Amino acid sequence: MSRSLAEFLRQSWGDRLEWMIETYASPEKFLHLMDEAEIDYAVILADISPMVTGISNNEAVARFCSASDRLIPFANLNPHTFLNMAEEIERLTEKLGFRGIKLYPTYQNFYPNDAVMYPLYAKSQELGLPISFHTGSSTFAGARLKYGDPLFLDDVAVDFPDLVLLQCHCGRPLWYENALAVTRLHPNIYMEISGLPPKKLLDYFPGFERLSHKVIYGSDWPGVTNLVDNVQAIKNLPIKEESKIRILGENAATILKLPHHPAGLDG
Repeated sequence: MSRSLAEFLRQSWGDRLEWMIETYASPEKFLHLMDEAEIDYAVILADISPMVTGISNNEAVARFCSASDRLIPFANLNPHTFLNMAEEIERLTEKLGFRGIKLYPTYQNFYPNDAVMYPLYAKSQELGLPISFHTGSSTFAGARLKYGDPLFLDDVAVDFPDLVLLQCHCGRPLWYENALAVTRLHPNIYMEISGLPPKKLLDYFPGFERLSHKVIYGSDWPGVTNLVDNVQAIKNLPIKEESKIRILGENAATILKLPHHPAGLDG
């Protein structure tokens, strides 16, 4: 990992950082962490951003997720390191079982609506792979905020109407209004709320509950260190139980074609 990412994690975990890295390098231990927070499935993200955060390559993520069908691998394709991204995502899907893609425009210096990305989007739409975009700001050295505006997803949603697009962090903190606007406008754009304080969601997004069918829970772990409290904070929101069920699993299960059996949130 980069020095910047290491410092961010040390601020979050303190003197437990080395323990966290050593412990949760084990899929079995990570599954136990999920069990404690009553999390059925986790999406594990690759990141190939050597100039900003570091490298967690696709093959390492695939190996980690091979331990359990509860661990779902999302690939990363950096447009500066892959000559043929469409060909590569087809290989990763067929050979290594990837179920989606995570892109980092602010770390990898590209606009989401740049034509260079369109072959990847076309292949992902063909394969039925959702794409998750980092949107909004970043504290890591070398990140460039100008690439993080959710409004750039408007072009992508228009040109690829059957491609599921997830806005990680929902434009935090500069572009909440843009994130909300494109979510309302496009059936294939969703808000993924990782890294946002749950108690602030109703303030950030007017009409939040009316969009509960377009909102997906994400933890931003290990940036968020306590998954139990993070999930509980969503359960404590003053919205209907059926809205919480959609946010905490039903929407993601539909997109990822996973079994989901909502049994209420009090158990």
